[in-house]
Amino acid sequence: MNTRLAVATHILTFLETQNGKAATSDLIALSVNTNPSFIRRLLAQLARAGLTTSQLGAGGGALLARPGETISLLDIYDSVNEEGDALLPVHEDTSQRCEVGRSISGVLKTRLTAAEVALREELARTTIKDMAAGVAEANRVVP
Repeated sequence: MNTRLAVATHILTFLETQNGKAATSDLIALSVNTNPSFIRRLLAQLARAGLTTSQLGAGGGALLARPGETISLLDIYDSVNEEGDALLPVHEDTSQRCEVGRSISGVLKTRLTAAEVALREELARTTIKDMAAGVAEANRVVP
């Protein structure tokens, strides 16, 4: 598993906190503490999924394409992961001469599929608006 979901969630949460003001990839990169080109690549994926849009010209940058309460973490996950990428991948090239190797992939896949269903359900319940509220609350309690 990589950090694309976490960084894309950071980007969209940041945009939610901007109250409709466009944010440049440079500004977002400062918040994420990463390279603006990585932010631009993720913004392109998010735009293809209909989660962000771009405003050109002076004061331009990225904006949420729809209200934060309608964007779930599952939407984000699906937008930044390739079709067919397993959330919890299984090593398939095991030895067929070994009792464990012959069976482990199928047994593990059954367990991981159940875990993936539960995770996807949880991701679907959490929105960008929820994330922004959580960030605001966390900042209120920081000394």
